Amino acid sequence: MCSHVHDPHILCPQCDLLVEIPAVAIGQKAKCPRCHTTLTSRWKEPRRRPIGYAASALFMLLLANLFPFVNMKVAGLGSEVTLIQIPQVLVSENYASMASLFMIVVQLLPAVCMLSIIVLCMKTRLSAHWKVSIARTLFRLKAWCMVEIFLAGVLVSFVKLMAYGDVGVGTSFLPYVLFCLLQLRAFQCTDRYGLWQQVEPAPRPTQSLRIGESGLSQGLRSCHCCMAILPVDQLVCSRCEMKGYARRKNSVQWTMALLVTSILLYIPANLLPIMITQVLGTPMPSTIMAGVILLWSEGSYPVAMVILIASILVPTLKMIAIGWLCWDANSNKPIDRERLHVIYEVVEFVGRWSMIDVFVIAVLSALVRMGQLMSIYPDIGALLFAGVVILTMFAAMIFDPRLIWDRAVVQPMKEQQDGGK
Repeated sequence: MCSHVHDPHILCPQCDLLVEIPAVAIGQKAKCPRCHTTLTSRWKEPRRRPIGYAASALFMLLLANLFPFVNMKVAGLGSEVTLIQIPQVLVSENYASMASLFMIVVQLLPAVCMLSIIVLCMKTRLSAHWKVSIARTLFRLKAWCMVEIFLAGVLVSFVKLMAYGDVGVGTSFLPYVLFCLLQLRAFQCTDRYGLWQQVEPAPRPTQSLRIGESGLSQGLRSCHCCMAILPVDQLVCSRCEMKGYARRKNSVQWTMALLVTSILLYIPANLLPIMITQVLGTPMPSTIMAGVILLWSEGSYPVAMVILIASILVPTLKMIAIGWLCWDANSNKPIDRERLHVIYEVVEFVGRWSMIDVFVIAVLSALVRMGQLMSIYPDIGALLFAGVVILTMFAAMIFDPRLIWDRAVVQPMKEQQDGGK
């Protein structure tokens, strides 16, 4: 992306408003005037910066896997673990699903995304088909990279283990912290709209466009993958070849189905133990709430609040918010669209942070392996809770936020029709 490709028209992917983007200077962003979603941004050296950050992140990830990550000493006995040993321990305890989840969202997907950014921003001789496929993969997987959440889980694990012994960091801990920061920066510098314009120019609209009106009212839709403006009746995007509709098909129904399933899992996830702490041969099961109470009683108030908010309050409030969004999307009463859109954005952002408790258990299970003296094992509650987080993330992704803003057009039109009668 050696120059900023300027296409003045874009349909906001969040509220469907047709916007004409002005010339964007270096260091500036263009936001939707209705829902304030960032549509595009312009960075200095838009090719070199993402490549530099992504390549550095991959190098730090390689270093982080070569050396010990964290260590612990209890009563003269020591234990240390590398990143690659964490899933191995989970597999040995018959929790291959949790091990797979850890490997995928903490190492594999972030690495694939960094490689994708490097390939797309470099002047490679790949065919347009391959570039489109890589770009589709990048923006689909981005939301499932949970490096920073795992790092927060490691810090929480430290606080929990300090009551039992001496906890320290290994040689690979700093490289992994740098990997987390560099990965976030690489994502930040990769502008989705500008990148797609460089991969393949967007198809030109075949009709006149009315700025400030919704795409649906003009017979247009936005491709959910590459943001191209397409006719409503065109199901397959001519740029990224993704199939789509003016609104996500059966969005509310799918969202409600996932929500109900997550609620059914959330109840046993809170009642069943998420881990078992074995001290001197005596097993002590622990639920999520029991862990919060234990941390609070030991004076670790900040960590107890983090776990309480991330594992109890956030999933509960997220499920309530998703249900509220689905209800208002189907109701005919007047709604505060801006407030509902803010709720949707908050739900989409914070939901993944509930995975912190699952990562805490993964780290504790891998590190605390001292025979009869002290050992920690995952239990069924952790697997159920991970399922709750994944289902609510899917629910938030499948819900179409444009249904909230459709009421801005549909409601006045309905009132006019009723008045004419």
